[in-house]
Amino acid sequence: MAAPFDLERLYDNHVQALFAFLLSLTCSEADTRDLLQELFIKLAQRPGLLEGIRDERAFLLRLSHNLAIDLMRRRSTRQRQYEQMAVEAVDLFAAAPEPDESAFREALSGALWELPPEQRAVVHLKLWEDLTFEQIAELLDIPLNTAASRYRYGLDKLRQRLRPLYDEIK
Repeated sequence: MAAPFDLERLYDNHVQALFAFLLSLTCSEADTRDLLQELFIKLAQRPGLLEGIRDERAFLLRLSHNLAIDLMRRRSTRQRQYEQMAVEAVDLFAAAPEPDESAFREALSGALWELPPEQRAVVHLKLWEDLTFEQIAELLDIPLNTAASRYRYGLDKLRQRLRPLYDEIK
């Protein structure tokens, strides 16, 4: 990072993307806020962490991903995590003025929560962060083909889940 360390600028420039990404992983606004706080405390305590980093956002997304994975590992069982996701589903999309669009956004949000966390992370990074599969693979520390297949499987599940609603409102 060429400019002097500026935590406020980092927060202002990246918090929305980090929040959306973490929310897609945790399915919990409270956990997302806790992880963001943990991330920015870590950055404040170690300002040199970003030295030499070319892509701040990608680096921060990777740190966020790692924090989310650590949180999930701390949870007692995988099943409990899935049950919590179903209970704490949060609407990812702003309310739409048209009822059909609103219904589609609600269904999309629900369908996203039904994806396995690994697929949901890749779909989010591809669609909302506009990252390439190579960037996603590097960020999540997975093979390139795995990133592409998780995206493809995630989209297939979303299409299957949303097709009836799309056909109905079309």
